[in-house]
Amino acid sequence: MQKLSVILVTLNEEKNIDRCLGSVRWADEIVVVDSFSSDQTVELARKYTDKVYQHEYPGTSKQVERGITYATGEWIFIIDADEEMSDELAAEVQTVLRGNGDIVGYEFIRKPSAFGKWIEHGVWFPDYQFRFFRKDSYYPEHQEIHGGFNTKGRRGRLNGYLYHHTYGTIYAYVEKMNEYTSLHVSNKLKDNPAADARWHNLILNPLSHFLRMFFSKKGYKDGFHGFVLALLDATYTMLLYAKLWEYRMRQKEGKGVLPPTTNVELNALKRK
Repeated sequence: MQKLSVILVTLNEEKNIDRCLGSVRWADEIVVVDSFSSDQTVELARKYTDKVYQHEYPGTSKQVERGITYATGEWIFIIDADEEMSDELAAEVQTVLRGNGDIVGYEFIRKPSAFGKWIEHGVWFPDYQFRFFRKDSYYPEHQEIHGGFNTKGRRGRLNGYLYHHTYGTIYAYVEKMNEYTSLHVSNKLKDNPAADARWHNLILNPLSHFLRMFFSKKGYKDGFHGFVLALLDATYTMLLYAKLWEYRMRQKEGKGVLPPTTNVELNALKRK
């Protein structure tokens, strides 16, 4: 049976880490890369593994890559602190470790919960993830918001869920939305330095996102939760293009800095 290394990147995750690591404690090895948490994250992680390392946060992909360099298993499974491996997925992973032919990586479905309800429609579900692969076959795809990985070789698919305990409150969602839209603007400008925001981006794009999520993707089947999530998705789109417009406006004034993603960056921007 081949060895599995689980990789977890953390920052102030004391509320989530027990549930997360408890679901993978059967793994041969757990590697935690912490970004100098100020709560009890590190102490709690050490209940499950002695492989706990601390590094400044350079971005999700690069931090996960650090974790992979510490791993000694033939197989890697990347998990986030707000996720939990189901018993069904754990059993399938263990079957793969016993022998799987020439497949070098597997995708699986992440099932999200939001505001106290499991979400089964809209753009949130099914949410396919590719984070279980052979260490000797992967290569990173650097992204600012969520790190991405790929492999050289055949892929398979598992049926068990990875549970994703996302936002418990609207407040938490909006906080994350503020961070992610700033990162999204940064990514957009890297892909297309000429990207700009027009009237239709701020009006039609959010409307299109709402209609797609609530009607085309059947978010209405999740009831009022689905309606609120579709509204929030539309708001995300509007905020993204508003921040892109803000960046271009400041650029014309000679202050072309990217939108802040943290309070530290926000305070620095205020001093400019």
